[in-house]
Amino acid sequence: MNTQKNAPTAQVEAYYTNVKRLGHWTDARTVEVTARRSSVQVDLRSAGIPEGDLEVRIAGERSTLKILVPDGTVVDEAGLEYVGNSKVKDLQRHTAGGGRRLRLTGVLKRSEVRIVRGGVATLTAMFSREFVDDCRTAHRDGTLPTVHAPESVHEGTPRNAL
Repeated sequence: MNTQKNAPTAQVEAYYTNVKRLGHWTDARTVEVTARRSSVQVDLRSAGIPEGDLEVRIAGERSTLKILVPDGTVVDEAGLEYVGNSKVKDLQRHTAGGGRRLRLTGVLKRSEVRIVRGGVATLTAMFSREFVDDCRTAHRDGTLPTVHAPESVHEGTPRNAL
């Protein structure tokens, strides 16, 4: 992976809780997720994330990590270590191609990673409290909501821009 030495890294920690990072929440290409008996949703579809490979470093124990990625993203799970009944669920594992590359590294201890793309990723983001809050803020500010499709709508885009 072609990373810079001082490239920013986003960190998500969840201990016995649910954590969601949806929409334009980071501009880093590397995300570190530490979860213990938790549920974590991480959205990597943002237009604010620079071009290039993405990396998610995982330390999960009895947790579920749901990663929302753009269509065509190729997932490389060779760097993951599985302990116990751990797995990576990716419905488009063998059909994805031509897009960004997502490297999964770290340790899964009785945990699960779910890769979600396209319309399912949009619906996952839309059925969240964060989407409702984003719609209210966008309505108040006269901009477009971004949580449901951060890859196509830049943050702060006025409603009449389309």
